[in-house]
Amino acid sequence: MTGKESNTSQSSKRIVIALGGNAILKAHQIGIVEEQLENIHITWKQLLKMIMKGHKIIITHGNGPQVGNILIQQEDAYSTVPAMPMDVCGAMSQGQIGYMLEQVLHDLLRANGINRDILTVITQVMVDSEDPAFKNPTKPIGPFYNMETKERYEREKAYIIKEVKPGNHRPFRRVVPSPNPLRIIEARALKHLVDAGIIIIAAGGGGIPVTMDSKGNYHGVNAVIDKDLAGEKLAEAVIADLLLILTDVEKVFLNFGKPKQIALDLVQLEKVKAYQKEGHFSPGSMGPKVEACVRFLEFGGERAIITSLDKASSALEGTTGTHFIPKYDSQKER
Repeated sequence: MTGKESNTSQSSKRIVIALGGNAILKAHQIGIVEEQLENIHITWKQLLKMIMKGHKIIITHGNGPQVGNILIQQEDAYSTVPAMPMDVCGAMSQGQIGYMLEQVLHDLLRANGINRDILTVITQVMVDSEDPAFKNPTKPIGPFYNMETKERYEREKAYIIKEVKPGNHRPFRRVVPSPNPLRIIEARALKHLVDAGIIIIAAGGGGIPVTMDSKGNYHGVNAVIDKDLAGEKLAEAVIADLLLILTDVEKVFLNFGKPKQIALDLVQLEKVKAYQKEGHFSPGSMGPKVEACVRFLEFGGERAIITSLDKASSALEGTTGTHFIPKYDSQKER
């Protein structure tokens, strides 16, 4: 550690941070580079506090809007250049977002007198070719279609397209499988890099899903892995102390959106698993995030936290966010 970075070896933690989509591109924005760089600058200003306290941070991120735009570009240019498959598009987005994250962080570190290397790793994630998700694709990707385009792409490209916005003039969207992540192919290299003090950006967009054939060769597949579940595998790979999932809400709620919703502050593993069985966490939003926290604790993680980006530093200090722990000690559930 050099410059203004603190040397707090006893209190420093190895933290995997899963950035939500709003950390890079907000819903109302069109996605030009300048917008994304500005959002990333705001994001890094929040996370810079952790670096300056001596924590080793490992970043993972979503890629939905970016890979969606890449897919639109592929479709619009298909008569001129060959279209690339989903796994290659995912790799493109990892490089694109990683480059922007690196550029902004480098400038912020330099301005604060910190000399640290930053590296984006194009990351593959192993999935099971027999995963049930391949028989029931549910993850929407890419643009919305009208009926005419839907039927043409089903015929010409063999896309699986479902209605996701009933009543809209373009209600249809392509869906792909979302298989369970098993392990990160580059796990050993990632741990060595983190051990060496390098700030890592990895498993972007859930990683590139690959399967292995009988000869031990890897093959990319047209699928999308949930980014938070992949982030948990990243936390396992680097032996993280903490998993910090940043989203658009400050805390996780029971009975979310109902008159008697209850914010969760501190909750131990067995209790949150009971809440899962009771159906409190929606599969399309908070469900995978809570499941990632559960898996991390079962792996042996010290603590998992879900909070909003603007509360990241406060959550790490224990003053806000929803904290998941293995067992209660002297602490009480709040």
